[in-house]
Amino acid sequence: MRHTLFQRCIVGRPRSQSQRLAPACRRVYAGCRAMTTCATQHHASVQTSIDPEEIQRFRLLADKWWDPHGEFKHLQLLNRARLKYIRRVATEHFFEEPEASSRGAPLEGISVLDVGCGGGLLAEPLACLGAHVMGLDAVELNVHVASQHASQNLMADQMALSYTCGTVEEVVREGSTYDLVVASEVVEHVADVGSFVQSCADAVNTNGLLIFSTLNRTFLSYAAGIVVAEDLLHMAPQGTHTHEKFVTPTELSDALARAGFHMHSATGMRFSPRLQQWYLADADLNVNYIVAAHRAHTQSSSEHS
Repeated sequence: MRHTLFQRCIVGRPRSQSQRLAPACRRVYAGCRAMTTCATQHHASVQTSIDPEEIQRFRLLADKWWDPHGEFKHLQLLNRARLKYIRRVATEHFFEEPEASSRGAPLEGISVLDVGCGGGLLAEPLACLGAHVMGLDAVELNVHVASQHASQNLMADQMALSYTCGTVEEVVREGSTYDLVVASEVVEHVADVGSFVQSCADAVNTNGLLIFSTLNRTFLSYAAGIVVAEDLLHMAPQGTHTHEKFVTPTELSDALARAGFHMHSATGMRFSPRLQQWYLADADLNVNYIVAAHRAHTQSSSEHS
């Protein structure tokens, strides 16, 4: 069976091929085992925005990330909308050619840090689109799951993808920066939104891009994101979200501004129960939304050039 580029990014190898791992991915997985031990030891000595209760919740679900019928099924479905947005804004920001977004590897050469990558649901397809991706997660088991799945990807030998266990604060302390920093469905789980946004911003290159996706704090988001999604339809495990920790677009924009970034794009994301798929909803930011921001001086410079 032939696969499109997108399909090759998200499906695993047939079971008969699962043991034939690409040498590069074996090295990535071995490296991850070493790095997770090291990174975990640093958590106590580096101040972070991590919420320990949230970390424990996701640690218990670590083996469910890629289960098509499991607790993260709808996060998997959300990928198509997230990738469509990231692909569009990233190609507009980094490339001048209009055809860049339609080429085979539209993110080729772009370095990406996926903060709170979980099991690699977003990091892996971003690598398939040509980006050089570092997946970062504070849960060691998540890193193992992500690494194992990547090693079984049909494009494993073509992906520039690695994972490490740690926090974005540790990345900043080490002085590492990236063209694109993504934190998808993470900011509503941290202990200090302002500190987390600042650290993500500090990890972005001078002319880079920062992307967040999260949930707005509205009555509709409580009804749809918690009552319906968790309690009634079981689209996510009960207790996954706390409504008080949802972040409004204004609060996120203000946090970005304090970090020296300008939020230049915001788009809603809706789920269609009938079609069983997520789609971008432009101005509807009432529940799920995704935003992009660049350094404020970058916009000023371009306006005066």
